[in-house]
Formats: sequence, structure tokens, C-alpha cells
Amino acid sequence: MSDKLIKVLIVDDSLFIQKVLKDILDSDNNIEVIGFAKNGIEAIEKVADLKPDVVTMDVEMPVMNGIEAVKRIMNENPVPIVMLSSLTYEGAEATLSALDFGAVDFVQKPTNIFKLNIEKNKNLIITKVKTAYKAKIYNSKEYYQKKIIKKTLPLPEKSKQTVIAIAISTGGPRALQYILPLIPANISASILIVQHMPPNFTKSLAQRLDNISSIHVKEAENGEAVKQGKVYIAPGGYHMKAIDNESGISIQLTKDEPVSGHRPSGDVLFNSLANSKIRRQIIGVVMTGMGSDGTTGIINLKNNKGAYIIAQDEKSCIVYGMPKSVIKTGVVDEITPLEDIIKNIIIRLGV
Repeated sequence: MSDKLIKVLIVDDSLFIQKVLKDILDSDNNIEVIGFAKNGIEAIEKVADLKPDVVTMDVEMPVMNGIEAVKRIMNENPVPIVMLSSLTYEGAEATLSALDFGAVDFVQKPTNIFKLNIEKNKNLIITKVKTAYKAKIYNSKEYYQKKIIKKTLPLPEKSKQTVIAIAISTGGPRALQYILPLIPANISASILIVQHMPPNFTKSLAQRLDNISSIHVKEAENGEAVKQGKVYIAPGGYHMKAIDNESGISIQLTKDEPVSGHRPSGDVLFNSLANSKIRRQIIGVVMTGMGSDGTTGIINLKNNKGAYIIAQDEKSCIVYGMPKSVIKTGVVDEITPLEDIIKNIIIRLGV
């Protein structure tokens, strides 16, 4: 981190939470809280006036909620925004809407708000703010005019049976909303996705993606058979493994310890495929996200299975952490912009 202080605007209608967040963020030498807003209207005004580097934004507020505020801010004065979300299903839905409109990431509010101040949560909030500061942001109107595509891509005449495994984190929901609608329903592949998200959020995400895709998208269930033409998203709070058996491939969900701070973890998924007896073609994909989750597993996938490895390119990533880490290993077969990932996967099905 440079010597420049990251200037943060806190948006929350609770004075208590404003103070807790200020104390947490001010405890880091690289961060300075420069102001507060208690609703969305004030947030829009303060962003224009104070020009913060990052905004933390509550979802539920009077006068104007956080979702509407994000929509306006990302159209008028785009700035990295980290949402503060409740643990409920409704909170997950609202947060995903905010991510749709351009928020970079989110932090869950614990049920007991006093737990915001425990060391693990403090570190998470600080990390999310620092990551948001370095993230790419888009004017939401421009982003969606350019990125939304509703038609599927054609398949090659003959396609190999394939398992596609994807690890993705910060910026993932928007990236998945772009690529999954491109996949034809009759693809000769099963798609397993680890998106770093807590419980409730992955279920909401799967439902949203299913609604806009030709291929069926669902939250994975323990013990279910993995079928062609389906996308399985690891549930928040569980590792997802692909297990080979006499009848094919099934999903195993575990509550094993987090790996590199993540559960679900891309490394766990990739390693399960690398250590399996699965004979299908395997394609490993690492996309936008902070950190290095997936790197160890991708190396094993390449060495044990000769998997074809794709990494999202820097320009199209919201955060270029996970792909960068994998690219450094030298096992990546191609570095691909977001808009070409599915096209290049489909080409591989016919190779």
C-alpha cells in the first residue's frame, strides 16, 4: 500500500455503527474516514462534495436506501462501494442488486452488531476497503450497455464430455451474469463454480443466474449427481468436491476448515478433480478476485490431469488477484478477456 491515505465515506443511518466502523477503519494507518451520511440522498451529495476513494454503504436506510444510492452514484460519480448487508435472504437479494448496479463487494453485518468489532471482522472490513480501493469500477450504464448479451453461442458438431471448474471471487456475480447466458443448454459439459460468498447469498445468486441463462443453474446439494448441461454453485459455508463413483460424478459438501480463509475454496474443488479417477476432459478457469485461492489446485489439475487452464485477463478483472497468482505459476494455457471465456471453452469442447 502506498503512503496515500484511503479516504472513506461511511453511509449508515445508525450513529452507533458509524462510530464502530470509524474506529475499525481509523485503526489502520492507510485509511482515513473523511465523513458520514445517514441515508442515500446524503450519500450522493457527500460523494460529489468530498470525493472519497471508497464508500461503505448500508443497504437499508430511510429516505433513500443503499441500492438506489449505488445506482445514482455509479452513474454520476463512480467510486468503489462496499455494501454492509444483513444475513437474511432478503439482505442477500438486496446486496446482489447493489452489486448489479456497480458496488464492488460487501461485508455481512453479524446478527449481534457488537461482533463487528471482533478481530476477524475488523480485519475483513479493512481488507475489503483496501481491495475496493484498488478495484476497477465502471459507470453502471456504460458497463451494462456494453456487457449484457442474451444469446447463446453455437456448439461444435462433435463435443467431448467435459468438466469445467471455475474459481471466482470479488467481481464474480457480475462476471458470471455475463458469461453464463452465453452457454447453450445442450452443452456437453458440467460446470462447477466456487464463488466466495456466505450462506444465503449463493442461493440467491444461483436463482438470479438461472433466470437469465439457457443452462440450468443451481446451488449444489450434498450427494447429488453431476449432470451435463447444468451449473452447480458451491453453497456459502461449504467446501465443494467432485467425487467419482461407478455411476459418474457426484458432489460432496463438507464443513472442513477454511482453506486460505475461504469456505468454499477453489483449491478444494480443483484438488478433488486432480485426485479423482475422472476420465473426462477437464477445464480449469480462474477469474476475477482478490488473493490466490485456486493456485495450488490449478497446478495439481495441470500436473495430474493435463487439464486445460484459462485465466481471466487483467483488463477485464474487477480485482486481478487470483488470475495473476495462477498466471505466475506458468501452467496457464490461455489468458482471456471476460467476453471470450465461454467462446474459448466451447472451442476446447471440439478439440
